[in-house]
Amino acid sequence: MEVDKKASIRKEPKRKPWRRWLKRGVTLFFFILVPVLLFSLLRNVDWSEVVTTLQDYGPLTLLAGLGIAAASHAVFSGYDLLGKAYTNHKLPVRYVMPLAFVCYAFNLNFGAWVGGIALRYRLYTRFGLSVGNITRVLSLSLITNWLGYMMLAGTIFTLRLVTLPERWQVGVAGLQLIGVGLLAVSFLYLAACRFSKRRTWRWRNHEITLPSLRMALLQAGLGAANWSLMAALVYLLLPEGIFYPTILGILLVSSIAGVVTHIPAGLGVLEAVFIALLQHQVATSEILAALIGYRAIYFLFPLAVASIIYLILERGSRKDKKLHAGCSDRYGKL
Repeated sequence: MEVDKKASIRKEPKRKPWRRWLKRGVTLFFFILVPVLLFSLLRNVDWSEVVTTLQDYGPLTLLAGLGIAAASHAVFSGYDLLGKAYTNHKLPVRYVMPLAFVCYAFNLNFGAWVGGIALRYRLYTRFGLSVGNITRVLSLSLITNWLGYMMLAGTIFTLRLVTLPERWQVGVAGLQLIGVGLLAVSFLYLAACRFSKRRTWRWRNHEITLPSLRMALLQAGLGAANWSLMAALVYLLLPEGIFYPTILGILLVSSIAGVVTHIPAGLGVLEAVFIALLQHQVATSEILAALIGYRAIYFLFPLAVASIIYLILERGSRKDKKLHAGCSDRYGKL
């Protein structure tokens, strides 16, 4: 989404004190709740069984997991390719893809402010993109991610594809209503991209320009594909016989909980949600083993690779001065 340059220098409106304190209170509540819940769920775990389950993963399973993780990271990097098409900046694909991969890996492990925002601004500016263009790429990437999330979560929650424990059945209807709301917001965005005659909208200090319906559908497809691949990796590492949409739904719920708590990598949040919602079907030790494997394959291994690529990008950005001159302050719209 495009942000007006003039608007970027205006002063942000002051938040009302009660909203600020409410946000802090909710964050603190979840910060306390997650460790307490996790402790209550893990206090009787047989950790020797967790180790045994981890040792039982075969080479083919691990290779398949690495393949799924690689595909997911590649799909996420495609978000920035949409941003390239949307802004029409001239940075070559050979720079955009590894740059986006690095940002995503750091985002997963250290939080959005480090990887998703700070690192993306640093690397893109090193390659000559203007702040306005970077903001547009970042905004489109965020919307792509959460549009795919809303489409998937809305479908799964609306169709009641998440199998909850018996004592949670009271919450199924509420989850279904949330799903309907998510689908409504998603289709409203798609409809606006297709039918709105007014393409530019101003909200607070931001100016938003709608993409074409074609690009909006690509956003939904890429976003949904990335979330589906993440869930596929957890599904691969869990025992057979579990309904895949249930795994996907639990992952989507845990992701929102991670965003609310602001805990980097959702550490503890992912485990608490999965154990709470899946322990009636799978042994806790097997759930923990799957999530440990998931974090190693999807979070830590890509981070190690991304750290090396980051150093290469930093070095390359200092050398390629001709590229800098060709990329700055050129953008367009689809």
